[in-house]
Amino acid sequence: MASEFRERRRIEFYETDMAGIVHFSNYFRFMESTEHAFFRSLGLALHRDEGQGMTGWARVQASCEYQAPLHYQDEVEIELRVREKGRSTLAYDFVFRRVDAAGATGAQGASAPVARGALHVVHVARAHGGRMQAAAMPAEVARAIEVAPTLETPTRP
Repeated sequence: MASEFRERRRIEFYETDMAGIVHFSNYFRFMESTEHAFFRSLGLALHRDEGQGMTGWARVQASCEYQAPLHYQDEVEIELRVREKGRSTLAYDFVFRRVDAAGATGAQGASAPVARGALHVVHVARAHGGRMQAAAMPAEVARAIEVAPTLETPTRP
């Protein structure tokens, strides 16, 4: 079972503003793209359309806190961790870290985050009349994904 996933990407010019800084809205696209890659890595799909049997994952809540800018041509590692798993819901935490020129994210791979995000999704299916409504997550998803272990925060004296 999987609970964590990492993806690296290079910042493209179109993702930046006039100052060459990543536009805030793109962090939400990065989170969604990483979620798709996570599902693909497990042989799963986020969206299925089989006639009247269309299902997917609706966004219930999304947030992002920015700590340092990313710029055009920066490489960023996006870490996804499954925080919660319910009957029809998943909640993810994301950490964005800049990758240095040597390909590392800092000493022992733990550079300071440039942003932290969260995404809460609910599995939905098309009901009668074409409306989407919450539905139990597919069994193959429930079997493949688990909640990530809680990270211990070191205490300071």
